[in-house]
Amino acid sequence: MVEVQFTDAAGGRWSLFGKAPIFAAMGELGPDTSYPIEVTVACAVAKGDCLAGDGEVVTISTSPHGVTTPDGREEFTVRRDQLIR
Repeated sequence: MVEVQFTDAAGGRWSLFGKAPIFAAMGELGPDTSYPIEVTVACAVAKGDCLAGDGEVVTISTSPHGVTTPDGREEFTVRRDQLIR
């Protein structure tokens, strides 16, 4: 199991837990890996918003691979520049 941490658009820090292949399909995560390491989390964009002065934010869901926080949360508002294609 791997813990992945990220910061949402409001500055809140979140942890997601899952099996290593969910976050690194090429096998980058293992017992010999030097941590921390940057990984990706599959997500689906639920909606886009715009906050005056703060840039554009989007609500995403981490549901594509069933990744959630320990309390089951799977929707987060993040800055659009945190997303990659």
